[in-house]
Amino acid sequence: MSTSRQIGISLFLVAAATSVVFYQLRSAPGEGGGAAEGEHDMAAMLAGGGEMQPVVLDAEASQRIGVAFATVERRVLPAVVRTVGNVVYDETRLTTVSPKVDGWVEELVVDFTGAPVQMGEPLLRLYSPALVTAQEELVLAVRLVRNASADRARQNAEEMLASSRRRLAYWDVPVDEIQRIEESGEPTKTVTLLAPATGIIVEKNVVEGDRIMPGMTVFRIADLTRVWIEAEVFEKDLALVSLGQRATVTFPAYPGESFVGGVTYVHPTVSSQSRTARVRLELSNSHGLFMPGMYAQVEFQALAAPPTLVVPRSSVLVTGERALVFVQASDGALHPREVVPGRTAGQLMEILSGLAAGERIVSSAAFLVDAESNLGTLRGVPGSMPDTSDVDHSGH
Repeated sequence: MSTSRQIGISLFLVAAATSVVFYQLRSAPGEGGGAAEGEHDMAAMLAGGGEMQPVVLDAEASQRIGVAFATVERRVLPAVVRTVGNVVYDETRLTTVSPKVDGWVEELVVDFTGAPVQMGEPLLRLYSPALVTAQEELVLAVRLVRNASADRARQNAEEMLASSRRRLAYWDVPVDEIQRIEESGEPTKTVTLLAPATGIIVEKNVVEGDRIMPGMTVFRIADLTRVWIEAEVFEKDLALVSLGQRATVTFPAYPGESFVGGVTYVHPTVSSQSRTARVRLELSNSHGLFMPGMYAQVEFQALAAPPTLVVPRSSVLVTGERALVFVQASDGALHPREVVPGRTAGQLMEILSGLAAGERIVSSAAFLVDAESNLGTLRGVPGSMPDTSDVDHSGH
């Protein structure tokens, strides 16, 4: 049945209902409170306050408006939660490079954001007066140890040497650099700072010639071999998500491909604006496919639930106050019945109460049946489908 035909029939039913009510209000203006009382009754019925009448449709009328039926079943409703998220850094794999002494950047080896680095590779060469002084103390301590003749003098010189080594090590001077200074006996103007981890430079806050201070963040390195997916899950679906649960993740950048991640954390707060909570998944990224900021689609497969009553989603008419289903009686009449809907999964809806397994219900064109039931209520007689043979089905 075409959309234009459905629109034509709906317009006809609304016009017919309005005409009947208008005629009833005009026919007895002085009885039962007059027009004002009639208008009140009409408003109550159109708002769902009146009791809807059963609808009797013959085969021709059912075929004309496209009525179809389904059987209420008891089955396991798939618990699938679909949502969206974004790729972010694994915060446990972020490393900050922050010198412990002040100085000036003499040479910047890694000079752009996004550069890949390996642990132990040089990042920059730093000139620091404090480091130069510490190197000179190290060279002096080495000479004193070599030249000391008395035991007491040798012991003091060795303590001084150990202290000089520790100071340079605490300032992140590499061990091989300290050994080189001891062997050569000559301090160097600059000291090289090495990468403490393997990853990508995601933050660079200096250029050559800058002065840096202790505690300043010079670089931030992210290890992207594992990333997080921060997904937004609606409040009503949180009961279906749990720690350790597996989820399927897809990306617009890789159509036709899917990846599997696990839930590692559910944030303990819900946004008051979006009514969602953030759920974190971990995803292996050994091939570097996933970049922070990428958009992701996430599908959670919840644990199997016990069987429940299930009907087609299209069979339930949900209004602001109630949900209705039209049940077919043994004589063929369609009786409206109020139900309590539960969760939905695709084209299926759970029914918590109001129906029993095996009952036949209207699964399509329920809106038109509902309009006829309301029309029957306004007429005060059980509903039967009016003749719509003269209705213009063109949609105009």
